[in-house]
Amino acid sequence: MQFAQRLQPLNRNVFADMDRAKAQARKAGKEILDLSLGSSDLPVAPPILETIEKALGDRTTYGYNLFASTRFFRDAIATWYENRYGIPLNPETEVLPLIGSQEGTAHLPLAVMNPGEFALLLDPGYPSHTGGVYLAGGQIYTMPLTVENAYLPVLGDIPPAVVESAKMMVLSYPHNPTTATAPLSFFQEAVNFCRQHDIILVHDFPYHDFVFEGTTQPPSILQADKNKEIAIEFFTFSKSYNMGGFRTGFAVGNAAIIGALRQVKAVVDFNQYLGIMRGAVAALECDRAIVDDTIKTFQNRRDAFVAALKDMGWSVPTPTATMYVWAQLPPAWRNDSVKFATELVAATGVAVSPGAGFGKSGEGYVRFALVHDPDILQLAVQRLASFLIG
Repeated sequence: MQFAQRLQPLNRNVFADMDRAKAQARKAGKEILDLSLGSSDLPVAPPILETIEKALGDRTTYGYNLFASTRFFRDAIATWYENRYGIPLNPETEVLPLIGSQEGTAHLPLAVMNPGEFALLLDPGYPSHTGGVYLAGGQIYTMPLTVENAYLPVLGDIPPAVVESAKMMVLSYPHNPTTATAPLSFFQEAVNFCRQHDIILVHDFPYHDFVFEGTTQPPSILQADKNKEIAIEFFTFSKSYNMGGFRTGFAVGNAAIIGALRQVKAVVDFNQYLGIMRGAVAALECDRAIVDDTIKTFQNRRDAFVAALKDMGWSVPTPTATMYVWAQLPPAWRNDSVKFATELVAATGVAVSPGAGFGKSGEGYVRFALVHDPDILQLAVQRLASFLIG
């Protein structure tokens, strides 16, 4: 049996590969300390859960949920966004509910790209950003991120022939996996570049709340594209509100881009359960202290984990954002992060994400997700130390 050629580039995925490695280690009797996935272990706040629970008793929430019936959610999004970033949105044309932001970023290339056109993607970058491009028949040009450039792409280094055929650029700051942040001035440069070359600018923004004490709040891309000429931005409830399993998010931005994405969604899915949308509205309207407590928890975990790594002799930069630590491997492992990650989990049960899974420029690094309490993170470091001593 033969399947579509478009599946070929999707054969490898960092999370799927590590899932298999974890399963093998578990089968061999290892206790898994999973630092490979950015899936929050914290509880969803009671006001959100209570709203969803109440909806379960309302039989009017059980049917299909088409676009018109999401107006209450879109209104709440527009209000929240304007309060947060000072830019008004038309909830009818500039806001679109999503079944998680990953669904939106994967479907967008189908709406805006023709076969053979280029997407400009960060390297390293989030793996799912490539999938939709491949399914749309597009080509990928990777923009290397280096420590020397503060993990920001150098737009002037993109070859003119690629720029001429580029249809979309995807940014994401605070950045997964490097934890870097980007100033408004960089977004303004990117907006000007994309406007000049008629390129759609996509900003994946899951960590908009995830910056730690002393770090400037990250800008929205629409603060650099205030007239919403070329940009679309994706948000999720998975990080700030610990709602990963509820699969809800939204996109905001240019009305034509939002409309094109809505057309794709119309033939692929309806929306998620109405009760989940009610819970999402409760999240947007909740006391800011709920989110602040989550960020403080991850800051404490960051501090404990980085200190433990330094105590064992592995010095890493202290991240100012996200829920990760991006660490350069010891010299002996810098040519094969996948081998390091698979042998580590087999020997110790500690699962991490190999940097190569995020792109060529990620080789030589690993990403640790801070999704456990400090005592578990410190235990993971003890196992790491024993593995490296070997």
